[in-house]
Amino acid sequence: MLNAYVPIALFLAVAAGVGIALMVLGRLLGPQRPGAEKLSPYECGFVAFEDAHIQFDVRYYLIAIMFIVFDLEIAFVFPWAVVFRELGFMGLVEMGIFLGLLLMGFIYAWKKGALEWE
Repeated sequence: MLNAYVPIALFLAVAAGVGIALMVLGRLLGPQRPGAEKLSPYECGFVAFEDAHIQFDVRYYLIAIMFIVFDLEIAFVFPWAVVFRELGFMGLVEMGIFLGLLLMGFIYAWKKGALEWE
C-alpha cells in the first residue's frame, strides 16, 4: 500500500534537492552587491520624484474595460466565422444581434463621453 507513494516521495525529494541546490549556487556564484548600473533608473532615465501610489483617472479604467470587451468579442467572432457555413441564416442573425448589442454599448459610451480625453 505504501509502495504506491514511494515515487511521489522520491519526486518531492529530488525537487526539494534541486531547489536548494539552485539557491545555494545562486548565492555562491551570483553578484554579491548591486552595482551603480543595477541601482540606476532604467525606464525614464531620471530618478523618480513622486510616490508611485497615485490615483489614476477613472477614464483609464473605462478605456481598459472597453478594450477587454472588444477583445473578448473576437473570441466569439472567430469561431463563428470558422463554422459560418454550417450555422446558416440563423447563425448570421444571432451574430448580427450580438454585434448590434456591442455597437449599441459602444455608441452609448461614446455619447456619454467615456472616450473623450482632455
